[in-house]
Amino acid sequence: MPNYRQIILLLTLLLSSQVFLGAQDNIREQLEAIAIIDQKVMMPMRDGIRLATDIYRPKTDQPVPIIFSKTPYNFNSWGDGEERTRTYQRAIEAVKRGYAYVVQNERGRYFSEGKWDILGPPTTDGYDAFSWMKNQEWSNGKIATLGCSSTAEWQMAVAALDHPAHAAMVPQGYGAGVGRVGRFHEQGNWYRGGAQQMLFTAWLYGVQNDEFRPRIPEGATQEDLIRISRFFDLAPEMPRVDWSEGLAHLPVQDIIKNQHGSKGIYFDMIRRKPNDPAWYKGGLYHDDMPFGVPSFWFASWYDVSTGPNLELYNHVRNNAKDPEVANNQYLVIAPTLHCAYTRATENTIVGERSVGDARLNYDEQIYAWFDYWLKGEKNGFLEETPKVQYYTMGSNKWQHADTWPPESAKMTTYYFSSGGQANSLYGDGRLSLQPTKGSKPDKFAYDPMNPVPSYGGNVCCTGNAVQGGAFDQQVMETRHDILVYTSEPLEEGIEVSGFIESTLYVSSDAKDTDFTIKIIDVYPDGTAYNLDETIQRARYREGYDQEVFMKDGEVYKLEMTPMSTSNYFAKGHRIRVEISSSNFPRFERNLNTGGNNYDESKGVIAHNTIHHSADHPTQIRLPIVQSSAASPTSSRRD
Repeated sequence: MPNYRQIILLLTLLLSSQVFLGAQDNIREQLEAIAIIDQKVMMPMRDGIRLATDIYRPKTDQPVPIIFSKTPYNFNSWGDGEERTRTYQRAIEAVKRGYAYVVQNERGRYFSEGKWDILGPPTTDGYDAFSWMKNQEWSNGKIATLGCSSTAEWQMAVAALDHPAHAAMVPQGYGAGVGRVGRFHEQGNWYRGGAQQMLFTAWLYGVQNDEFRPRIPEGATQEDLIRISRFFDLAPEMPRVDWSEGLAHLPVQDIIKNQHGSKGIYFDMIRRKPNDPAWYKGGLYHDDMPFGVPSFWFASWYDVSTGPNLELYNHVRNNAKDPEVANNQYLVIAPTLHCAYTRATENTIVGERSVGDARLNYDEQIYAWFDYWLKGEKNGFLEETPKVQYYTMGSNKWQHADTWPPESAKMTTYYFSSGGQANSLYGDGRLSLQPTKGSKPDKFAYDPMNPVPSYGGNVCCTGNAVQGGAFDQQVMETRHDILVYTSEPLEEGIEVSGFIESTLYVSSDAKDTDFTIKIIDVYPDGTAYNLDETIQRARYREGYDQEVFMKDGEVYKLEMTPMSTSNYFAKGHRIRVEISSSNFPRFERNLNTGGNNYDESKGVIAHNTIHHSADHPTQIRLPIVQSSAASPTSSRRD
């Protein structure tokens, strides 16, 4: 007897596949009906190197503005014998609105010539691309840059060159393009507090070029490139890696080698220190550089680089020399993971925590921004759009403010105390608004061969090693090497929105070690959701241009890099802070030897102490918003 359920399922799958293939054909046909398609244009740079570029522009005799996206990723229209439509979809959206959509591979990526490095330096490639596009007869001379992550991170350094055609930009999730700005010295997310962020180890495994990779010979024509791109896209097929185990390999410099990965820039980059001159020769933006472009910035609370992203927004507003540039910086902060803005739903789940309806009319706002700057439309964007739109978790609502943090966010100090037994969730660590007399220091042993595992958090790009977002930390907090400090239940709810500052007084019997901190919202039932986290390598406590090692028995003051959030701690909730010395593999382990760390395979146990007394007031300072400080925003439209 035939299994009718299986037959129906098979027919359904066949019908679905036909609908999908038909939709793909329809997308291509839609684009061909409205756009002139010009693929594999080899755009020349000043040194003769040519960058592979696809251009989609409206069928019109009138000059049009341009939306430009530059990327290290593969946007070839064919892969594995099938036509890809992702770029077509983006092009249709732009062309329908009267824009040319131009996408280009960075120098040295896929069909682009030259040698690749992170962010596609030199920055003059961006400048030269603007000049080429501006001079095309179909261009109106105004260009906007758009992209998230690697398609955003190159934009800031090019904005420093202030090309006259670069009229506006929309960088999203752009932290890997921020080198040194204000209180943050991350060199493009490579470091946090002097400790390596391991995301780039996993990311470069799949992205970096091998020195022996195949290349297209010089002299290939555009016709040749289009023809061979149907069956040959220069994309490597990297074997999948279980990064939950792969990132644990020592020494760190050999992690990719241990996976039989490509030979590329990782081996050189992992040896750089935070102030290596090489960080200032590539495509990173640093705070001693000018900035010349009106910008609509997008950040998110569970991205890897929220703090430096917000710091850069403030830096540009406060330091751009052109008043029109300084006064036209706008910011959106969503409660999502890296580049997941449009994935918000009516019930947005980030990790395990529901943060409510976090949708926003992103496309409507972005194109209104472009229409103003590239078409000259007087559409009211500047007058009607708040300077800062931010989502507050806990109260689960979009709000707006004129500044970041909101102007009436006032720093409130919470002091750490205990009877010397703050180890774990079951210890006696306390947070209070007043220092506690007789508080005793807390001690714990940090074994780099048994580090505190990363559980949730503000992460990106680590494969299966770390899942980003908010997760209940209670099980983690049973570890003896995590110090836990918790406030009393709140008598009234409070909104914490802004930069969170913390000062630790520490000692260790190791020459060098790390200290980590995490801010947590504890619900009445004990559920403990992480909000943000940071780390500081002790040797860099006096600055990233010098290494000063610790001496056994001495107490040192650590100013941690700021954390960031917007969270409503409801009545009955408690504020919690965890302190430890590892958060792995979010950050690399400090092996505690005082050596290079990247080339070492053996560590030593550090016996670390947190001091909290009148002489050593370990504390955290929270930006608490007064009840009338922020206003609900009406910019979300269903």
